[in-house]
Amino acid sequence: PPEKLTVRRQAEGVRNIILNNPRRRNALSLSMLQSLREDLLHDVKSKDLRVIIISAEGPVFCSGHDLKELSSEDDVKHHSQVFEICAEVMTLIQKLPVPVIAKVNGLATAAGCQLVASCDIAVASEKSQFATPGVNIGLFCSTPAVALGRSLPRKVALEMLFTGEPLSAQEALMHGLVSKVVSEDKLEEETMKISHKICKSSKSILALGKATFYRQMAQDLDTAYKITSQVMVDNLTLRDGQEGIEAFIQKRKPVWSH
Repeated sequence: PPEKLTVRRQAEGVRNIILNNPRRRNALSLSMLQSLREDLLHDVKSKDLRVIIISAEGPVFCSGHDLKELSSEDDVKHHSQVFEICAEVMTLIQKLPVPVIAKVNGLATAAGCQLVASCDIAVASEKSQFATPGVNIGLFCSTPAVALGRSLPRKVALEMLFTGEPLSAQEALMHGLVSKVVSEDKLEEETMKISHKICKSSKSILALGKATFYRQMAQDLDTAYKITSQVMVDNLTLRDGQEGIEAFIQKRKPVWSH
């Protein structure tokens, strides 16, 4: 099996996946991507898994693709494989039935920035920075641009893509690339606060909501309302949908079956 470049820990519904190759700046090499995919998919339907946090060891959250793997010594087939699994992991994050939180403490560049943009929620420390500097080395960040262009205003994304200049954590927050910025010493606490709040809800209801959110965002307004109106009707037929409403009416805490 490929070398494990990630660490997976799980407790009380929260799975922590830690990119753990700091001496290679947590580059998304083929084996890192395989490790990450395996940790994301592991026992994902279990009731014990409610939220996933992706974080990293060292001063760089993730530096993007391993350029050694993209040099001309490797053939086109290998290059295709790297980009294929990368796209698979990025889209997988949005297909998972649980919320995925990026917990960023440091620099996220190129496909590392794409990873942050692909997560459902991103909490960053003040010292974090975000960049797509591929243009500087003659490899335009076209795949990171897919995630970037979908989570940032177009002109902000294009300035990042054309210049390679980084956004500060505050700029990333202002433009919507991350959802929260906190001081480094509060990063763990804030991320766990969000995670524990998510854990209080029904897994099946959140799974339905997450899948529907991404589906409707890709549609025009009328179609989006058609889809979501039907989903709300379906939601009411779910056991936890009924339980939640009954508990509210009876002024008690719901007991989820997930």
